[in-house]
Amino acid sequence: MKALQFNAGVIDFIMAKAASFLFGKKIFYKGPIRTIRLVDTPEPELVSPDWVKIETIYCGFCGSDQNLILLHDSPSASPFTSMPCILGHEIVGKIIQTGASVNNFSKGDIVVINPFLGCATRDIDNICHSCLDGRNSCCENFAEGSLPPGMLTGLNKKINGGFAPFMSAHKSQLFKVPNKLSHKSAVMTEPLTIALGTLFDNMPKPHEKVLIIGGGVIGTLLIRSIQALVKNCHISVIEPAPFAALLAEKSGAKNIIPINDMLNDAAQITGAKLYKPLMGQDMPMGGFERIYDTVSNSKTLNNSLRLLKAQGTLSVVGIGGDVKLDLTPLWLKLQTIKGVYGSGQIIYQGKSQHVFDIALNLMETNVIKTEDLVTHEFRLEEYSDLIEVNLSKNKHKAVKTVISFVDK
Repeated sequence: MKALQFNAGVIDFIMAKAASFLFGKKIFYKGPIRTIRLVDTPEPELVSPDWVKIETIYCGFCGSDQNLILLHDSPSASPFTSMPCILGHEIVGKIIQTGASVNNFSKGDIVVINPFLGCATRDIDNICHSCLDGRNSCCENFAEGSLPPGMLTGLNKKINGGFAPFMSAHKSQLFKVPNKLSHKSAVMTEPLTIALGTLFDNMPKPHEKVLIIGGGVIGTLLIRSIQALVKNCHISVIEPAPFAALLAEKSGAKNIIPINDMLNDAAQITGAKLYKPLMGQDMPMGGFERIYDTVSNSKTLNNSLRLLKAQGTLSVVGIGGDVKLDLTPLWLKLQTIKGVYGSGQIIYQGKSQHVFDIALNLMETNVIKTEDLVTHEFRLEEYSDLIEVNLSKNKHKAVKTVISFVDK
């Protein structure tokens, strides 16, 4: 089968990074030292009787896929990746084969996949405390057990991701798609779980004023999720791209804050008072109760800490590399910073549920709409066009782009 493979060893990393200064970002997906390419690879077989084989329908292209291809990620996570690997973790597909120990799923079922390869998928008996807690996105055994290192499907050299027509998945990763839910909505399940998981870990209260930095896919899903789960929450967004800003407004944001005057605008919205230091930006006292930073670079995180009120909570949603922070607001205002990665089992409406099940139900009942966010479809061989659209999303009015294996 044809599949989209990522590979970048130390020498490749150095060469591609150096060449990008001369030839731009295209060097990462075109040319002889590109990090990603179409390859011929055997169809996957069942890893064990606990696994199923899936025919891919759609696989979404995530910002983390783009960061990986462009070598933007921190090397700190490299022990938990094995290469070469077939990318793609936002997957909806059809089961075409089941292992003998798979009881709750059948051939023909349409499923989405929780991509994390935790203890259960690795045949580890001494299960780590995160997996016991229902949070396998924080598994401590990503480099242990019966599988090669790799945090998730798509970053593991043995378990290929969804940028291929066929893949395999462990029974613990599977969630059935309701019959009424479209496949285009279903491919948005994994991104929606990130937004919902972020909120369940840092849930706004009614009438609070919150700020979302970044109006991309996750930022938009955060807006829609807050609208669905919290009454009368005032949502502001910082997003410079006009198309994304308009989408944020249509999704329920009350204010789009311009970057060039964000401190004054935020002060007017929240009632904060600005104080002028000897050097640098003003320091607001007061601000937003909660901030969700979907970009998470040095600039946005420093802005977040300034714009967050005393005892407020910042959720770091975006996956960035090394950052430089002025921690003065953190101690001056007794703030809390929370990391965000994946989702898991939570108590919702009085019972223990997985966020994947919650997301599927909210989409099925039209409480949260997602299908309209799938704006562009590409065939596997059109991957370079897909990447270029994602590098110029405002120009192409793109939100979520997907690789499609649907016959037209």
